[in-house]
Amino acid sequence: MSTTSEHAGQAALSICEALLLAMNDLGLLPEHEIVGVLRDAAATHENAVGTELEMERHRAVAKMINSIIAGGNYVRRP
Repeated sequence: MSTTSEHAGQAALSICEALLLAMNDLGLLPEHEIVGVLRDAAATHENAVGTELEMERHRAVAKMINSIIAGGNYVRRP
């Protein structure tokens, strides 16, 4: 992956994290809905098909999303 693509991916992840935090802070989405969104995103990548390289990348993305779920980094704790 090129440096430009890596930066774009990091920026997208940061933006999505900020949006999830803001939605939770404002009471727009409760924690269980945020977890649902993340699980759906992970499942999309876990079920993706393609070349072995593409599937490897999808598995890596799913693993990252599942790590975010496990770490609870998607909501602020009081």
